[in-house]
Amino acid sequence: MFRSLYKTVARPVTLFKPFNTPIPHQIPIAKPRLLLPTIQTKYFASIKMADTKTFIEAVKDRRSYYDLKPESPIPDSRIEEIVKTAIEVLPSSFNSQSARLVLLYGDHHKKLWDITRDGLFAFIPEEQKESSGARISGFKNAYATILFFEDSAPIKELQAAFAPYADKFPQWSEHTSAIHQFFLWTALEAEGFGANLQHYSPIIDDKVKEEWGVDKDYRLIAQLVFGTPNSPPGDRPKLVTLKPLEETFRIFK
Repeated sequence: MFRSLYKTVARPVTLFKPFNTPIPHQIPIAKPRLLLPTIQTKYFASIKMADTKTFIEAVKDRRSYYDLKPESPIPDSRIEEIVKTAIEVLPSSFNSQSARLVLLYGDHHKKLWDITRDGLFAFIPEEQKESSGARISGFKNAYATILFFEDSAPIKELQAAFAPYADKFPQWSEHTSAIHQFFLWTALEAEGFGANLQHYSPIIDDKVKEEWGVDKDYRLIAQLVFGTPNSPPGDRPKLVTLKPLEETFRIFK
């Protein structure tokens, strides 16, 4: 079976519940986000960027790898530890804790990309099917996939509780998901994986939710594909394509 990894808002002891369990959304009003110190200490102590890389080094080394093997340089337990760390320590606006993650291994991972191929082939022109099919086969040949969802329930509750910011909460929910995506992409590559981030929503949403029992109100945001690299990533764009720092960064002292 797949692993479901998430926690509820303002929860007591139970940190992870199956997707089909009702979630009591209790929004802490005007309180800062507080994580239990023992949990923070435990996870920060156990999670290191492959024990040798600094965070900045890992960020600089993060790339998109598409030529992947269905092999892992680390035990599954280590992967799950990293994903749980993301759930436990990464920030969300107003402590929404709206991120919901699904980790797919083996046949579940392959099934996802079969669903994607079938959904895509239903509407793309015939002449695009060969190239698109080859691309999806590359994802299927990887080791695993993480699905990133956002739960709309805590977002709606925050909109009701903080009406002046109501129109901003969906945008801030996207920020929460982006933080989780970037962290996991970087952390997994620091462990020796290659990874790439995909976006096949909405064409796969309904089938994915049906296949893995995901709440219909969850929004599928992205899919992180990872495995052992077969070959190096392509060259980075030349630095001359970057905008000058004078245009993108200002300092006031």
